Amino acid sequence: MIKIKNAVYIKGAADKKSFLTDAERPIIAVSGRSNVGKSSLINKLANQGKLARVSKEPGRTRLVNYFDFGPFILADLPGYGFAKVSKEEKARWGKIMDDFFSEERFCDFVFALCDIRHEPTEDDRDMVGFLYETGIPFSIIATKADKLSRSQIGTRRHDIANFFGCGRDDVVVTSSVTGAGIGDVLEIIETAVSVKAGGEGDLDE
Repeated sequence: MIKIKNAVYIKGAADKKSFLTDAERPIIAVSGRSNVGKSSLINKLANQGKLARVSKEPGRTRLVNYFDFGPFILADLPGYGFAKVSKEEKARWGKIMDDFFSEERFCDFVFALCDIRHEPTEDDRDMVGFLYETGIPFSIIATKADKLSRSQIGTRRHDIANFFGCGRDDVVVTSSVTGAGIGDVLEIIETAVSVKAGGEGDLDE
């Protein structure tokens, strides 16, 4: 399994001119609504508690924040669906997202996060639908599994798969508290690294 030794923050990018590209390493994006647990997942993957800023206030991530994980670059995308921001701010976030996904060179793979405790939102549906349309490889990550019992996790995983029109096994259940599912996420990342390098692998969702 891929080993993360020393992940570091690179920079935040506000527009297309600032987005990173890499000919050799995959750029893996993390998307999801505000407060879904993106920063916590990033910190868990890095084995660091404070690499990505975790905030109790939704809507704090307003840039594409890049992290160097060694074998790959991780891009933390602005959270969507937070109601307490202006229309102008929502439009600006939308422009960043549109620009980020406008060219294949900006992104090789996406982790689409949703909170396992709740029904995915229409914004979540739109995001996953967009990924289906563009053909960008992605995986659905159900976060915060430590908040539910094992039986509840099974039910919610089934419901999330039905919501997005995918198989139950296509929903990766994780917890940044217990570490559940992190190994599965790392295996997906390892495949993305192999594909970028020209090795064997299949990144289809």
